[in-house]
Amino acid sequence: MVDSEILLDVEDRVATLWLNRPQKRNAVTYEMWQAIADQCSALAVDESVRVLVVRGKGGHFCAGADISGLSGSVAEDYGRVNQSAETALSSFPKPTVAFVDGVCVGGGVEIAVACDLRIADTTARFGITPARLGIVYPAFAVERVVRLIGPSAAKHLLFSAELIDAQRAHHIGLADEVHDPDAAADRLAAFARLLANERSALTQQASKAMIDAVSHDGHVDPDLAARWNAELATSTERQEGVTAFLERRSPRFTWSGRSIE
Repeated sequence: MVDSEILLDVEDRVATLWLNRPQKRNAVTYEMWQAIADQCSALAVDESVRVLVVRGKGGHFCAGADISGLSGSVAEDYGRVNQSAETALSSFPKPTVAFVDGVCVGGGVEIAVACDLRIADTTARFGITPARLGIVYPAFAVERVVRLIGPSAAKHLLFSAELIDAQRAHHIGLADEVHDPDAAADRLAAFARLLANERSALTQQASKAMIDAVSHDGHVDPDLAARWNAELATSTERQEGVTAFLERRSPRFTWSGRSIE
């Protein structure tokens, strides 16, 4: 446990970051944004962690940002802390999965979209609701939403502030998978174990870096590709993968998981 409102579990190389304000449907406070940034930064360099899962306690993912207690210098600093948390999560070098159940609104969508993948159960409801309050969603969050679901779907959510169900979210690409609640929890556990223990961390991190480069810049910089190819050449990942395939056994990948800057 790292804080009463942000909990951290690590098991079998999977770290789970829990939003823990169930009485407020996990609405995120200033302090929680800070803790998310701090934990992501620490976990990014922890070689014992291969996958990060983000989820909420009490049957809801996150009801958004809680700005009710902000005043003075804290209010002035809120945007920076909010963006720092989103950046720490979106730039996390290892696979990240948001598990969405119940309400996922505003800042909750920001957190979910900053993850690589989103598994939802059928109770999930998604919305981006600043139009109800007459405020503007952060520009960096708008950019990420548009890159994920496209301009038309983003306009629908931002213009209307309507909540959409899990099936609609899946249709527009906001959710990657949707399952019944019991099946969703099982799928999350199995998928996280697969990523953490049966697949190459080098392949995952290289792929993530290059996919993100395409998303931001439209292409993979040759220097980035060269750095990952050099890392592959000095690792045992390829040899182990091919040997395991020929021997018809599960591979035992040993690459440390460090990122390539």
